[in-house]
Amino acid sequence: MVRMPAVNSQPRRARSGNQRDEAARLAVLHAADDLLVEHGFAKLTIEAIAREAGVAKQTIYRWWPSKVEILLDTLIEDSEKRFAVPADKSSVDGIRGYFRGYARFVTRDPAGKVLLALIAEAQHNPETAKSLHDRYLGPRRELERALLARGIEAGEVSTELDLDAAIDAVVGPIVYRALTGASVPRALVDALFDGQLKP
Repeated sequence: MVRMPAVNSQPRRARSGNQRDEAARLAVLHAADDLLVEHGFAKLTIEAIAREAGVAKQTIYRWWPSKVEILLDTLIEDSEKRFAVPADKSSVDGIRGYFRGYARFVTRDPAGKVLLALIAEAQHNPETAKSLHDRYLGPRRELERALLARGIEAGEVSTELDLDAAIDAVVGPIVYRALTGASVPRALVDALFDGQLKP
């Protein structure tokens, strides 16, 4: 089965096809995003995506093996545009701002809803869990580690935990509240940050 190249943080390679291919690809991603927000993961089907995007179902299957991979492409692209991990910040305010942004992303942004849906699906689907980790969570975690490492090196933050545990201790409660439909107030994010990454 021929698949389109995976979307990642590296510059996209030129690929065969014309502008019509790219327009169809974007239409599929946007349709999947919109339908997930409107109807949820369980009711999201390839047929519905094809209908919403105005493309043939065979076109989708030629590029993606499942709706999970479509959603991952959507999540990766939208995250890079609207919630990229800062590559040049090391100040305590900059790092704190990143975690505040994380809370906004998972509670307000449609792409954050995609992330939560994939996390939920990953709980009982090992293939989804692996794809989510390999294509999104793993690469993003590397950037988050680098962000904290720069802050520690600059003397802006410190932690008694290793970097992964510190990130989990801040992000975990945020994701839990978002998954259960609870709000994530800024005061909570700041308390989690100050408790694990002391200025």
